[in-house]
Amino acid sequence: MAKAPRATNGHNRLALWTGNLRQAIARLSRSRPLALVLVLLVAVTSVGCDPSRFAQASADVPRLVLSALSDPKTFNPVLSQESPNIFSLTFEGLTTTDGITGETVPALAESWEIGDDGKRLVFTLRDGLLWSDGEPLTVDDVIFTYDVLFNPDIPTNSRDGFRIGTEGRFPQVSKLDDRRVQFTLPEPFAPMLENTGLNIIPAHLLRPAVEGTDAQGNPLFLSTWGTDTPPRQIVGNGPYILAQYIPGERLIFERNPHYWQKDSQGNPQPYIEQIIWQIVGSTDTAFFQFRSGGLDIQAVQPDFFSLLKREEERGDFTIFNGGPGLGTNFFAFNLNRASRSGKPLVDPIKSAWFNSVAFRQAVSYGIDRGTMVNNIFQGLGEPQTSPISVPSPFFAPPEMGIRTYDYDPDQARALLLADGFQYNDAGELLDAPGNRVRFTLITNSGNKIRESIGSQIKNDLAKLGIQVDFQPLAFNSLVDRLTDSLEWEAMVLGLTGGIEPNGGANVWLLDGALHAFNQKAGPGQDPLEGWQAADWEARIADLYVKAAQEIDVKQRFELYKETQQLTQEYLPFTYLINNLSLTAVRNRVQGVKYTALGGALWNVQELSVED
Repeated sequence: MAKAPRATNGHNRLALWTGNLRQAIARLSRSRPLALVLVLLVAVTSVGCDPSRFAQASADVPRLVLSALSDPKTFNPVLSQESPNIFSLTFEGLTTTDGITGETVPALAESWEIGDDGKRLVFTLRDGLLWSDGEPLTVDDVIFTYDVLFNPDIPTNSRDGFRIGTEGRFPQVSKLDDRRVQFTLPEPFAPMLENTGLNIIPAHLLRPAVEGTDAQGNPLFLSTWGTDTPPRQIVGNGPYILAQYIPGERLIFERNPHYWQKDSQGNPQPYIEQIIWQIVGSTDTAFFQFRSGGLDIQAVQPDFFSLLKREEERGDFTIFNGGPGLGTNFFAFNLNRASRSGKPLVDPIKSAWFNSVAFRQAVSYGIDRGTMVNNIFQGLGEPQTSPISVPSPFFAPPEMGIRTYDYDPDQARALLLADGFQYNDAGELLDAPGNRVRFTLITNSGNKIRESIGSQIKNDLAKLGIQVDFQPLAFNSLVDRLTDSLEWEAMVLGLTGGIEPNGGANVWLLDGALHAFNQKAGPGQDPLEGWQAADWEARIADLYVKAAQEIDVKQRFELYKETQQLTQEYLPFTYLINNLSLTAVRNRVQGVKYTALGGALWNVQELSVED
């Protein structure tokens, strides 16, 4: 799964929402909306009828109107697994990432020092930092945040990126004085500085929820700051606060009056008073809203590019092209051979197919990526061959020995027959015992690109005699299957990316929070019986550990190159298309510095609007 580079830690998140926010609030990877027409009204939030808790979506103040495909899943930044999310606007870390250069730059910390041995980092907080409720933000909040991160009873997407060495040890975080916090590492760890973009959370509000437990002995924190929490109770440190949330309709963000950043003349930032997310339900709806002037920023879907390009001048907007995107699009089988309470997560007959390397390779050869590029992506993309983002200096192209799968149905059939599969007189694919090869493919509904990808895969594999039952699901239902029940067969999905590959540690470590193709049970979930990892799977995990330990850039590249060779050989994820990062922005939005790395909003505090 990711948030904007201005508060990113490089960790992958499930890219489940619509692309308009995924690109507009593009993330390097840390730790990642309602009515069709924006109505100017005062709406009561769920906290009751107190007029002071009303939020107004008004044209009388500088505002941006964006869209998202689905409702957020949580307001708790620690528990979030999807991207985009509200936290790129509402929280920050000690550091952030420059959306142009990719360099780590100060955020809540004004400076840092790194010891000569690379095992000691000392950060100095800015003077006078405040939470959005006016309470002081201190070193104690930083230590509390990392205590929560390293708490094994709290499932979090970001923890895996801090595991150091073969033993997976965490840094020790200690207070030096009122403004200085020290990280002590067991050994040098290349991604550590970038990782300190982790969102800092308020100890004065959340400590009781971490220390308290429910009737089952789980931390109360697991149910804290859900989407049923009154928005004004969410206290952050970012440029905006969440002022209103109406499920299925909209979220309204208002500028945080206690935000630390000021411009060179001493004026408080951000300049824009309100940001509104409209929950639109589909990428088609978002497109029509943008064309009609109802949205200010819109990721450009490939099938809409030509039409929007012709309308740039008349519509008074600019389409920004950031080049190859950071994220990935992939198809994957559930390789999990475990059971829960005696019931296999995947039908054992189908699990045997999915866990055959030859079967996965045959399916990859059977997917026509060229047609996918031309028809679905309108030529605005290329076949993807790696889990590592194309703009990353650690990306290894096919010329370096990375296996590719050009469309070759004959090769696919040959692999299947050699693996013991057979065809009946009707041309249907059967396994050796005679079972029809048939599985269910899921993705998130409303995302037109993914729905089109799923439909093409269904048609492509039908030519191999495989029956695919394609089933787009609502956002929350999809997340529940992938992260909670773990009962699914195949999926089309995406992950956010970044220039630092260790952001994908949560995908490739064996117990990683997004090891989605073979997920272990998370904290608080019923245990699994019989979970096992393949040798190649364990090797990739080991390489990610070694690459994070290695300081020399050339040696790190060689380690990551091997991971890319393994992922393309064994296909835990079958990568599809790397699309261009394209976003349309109204010309009234000033100060945009668009890149694939940062999107349109990485410097949101500097943006202004002119009418």
